[in-house]
Amino acid sequence: MQKTFSASELEIGQELPSLDLQTTATIVAGGALASRDYTPVHHDKAVAIAQGLPDIFMNILTTQGICSRFVTDWAGPDAIVTRVRTKLGGPNMPGDVLKIRGKVVATEGRCADVEVAGNNAWGNHVTATFSLRLP
Repeated sequence: MQKTFSASELEIGQELPSLDLQTTATIVAGGALASRDYTPVHHDKAVAIAQGLPDIFMNILTTQGICSRFVTDWAGPDAIVTRVRTKLGGPNMPGDVLKIRGKVVATEGRCADVEVAGNNAWGNHVTATFSLRLP
């Protein structure tokens, strides 16, 4: 079983192990449907093209879930996410490789903040800051 970090074990600037995620139509459409986002641009390519994009694109809740998994897989099973601040940039579509990187930006007591960035060939897809409570 994975150990959960304590805040005292973390250092400002400490980088998380990177995650490169191959984006597929299944991830895009499945994530949208799982989060009850039935907007056609997330599962119907013809609608996405009519909106000016070359393919369906990931919704914010799927992006948020992937980033959350990235942080909590690293921090450990006893870490509790207490706050998330997210900003979306360009789209993430099937065929894109979403390159997620993170680093510790603050620690205080049992808490830590982790900044996350996800980029692909379009540029910046997501930036987020996760606040964690650690054992």
